[in-house]
Amino acid sequence: MARRSGFDTGELADAAMHVLLALVSPRHGYAVTQFLEERSGGEIALGPASLYTTLKKLSAAGFIEELDGEDSRRTYQLTPVGRDVLARNIERRRSLLAMADQIMEEA
Repeated sequence: MARRSGFDTGELADAAMHVLLALVSPRHGYAVTQFLEERSGGEIALGPASLYTTLKKLSAAGFIEELDGEDSRRTYQLTPVGRDVLARNIERRRSLLAMADQIMEEA
């Protein structure tokens, strides 16, 4: 049986989480990349192919939407569904980290 995509289940991979976090405020693609690199101190560097593939999948899943604009750049923002998915993924990661901390303390 094939594993379902995180875009279907809402359990997102890191790259999708990073993009959703960047889109808490509306941004165009290049601004997403810049934001993530700056906020992560250079630890997160999405290439154009990864970024635009992720944007396309997030949009198809209904987690982000493209804003109408006068600029030639495509600007995206979270949808209410995307905000909920982001919040659930953050909580899931918090739970995982709490478990990891507990296991490491016991070792």
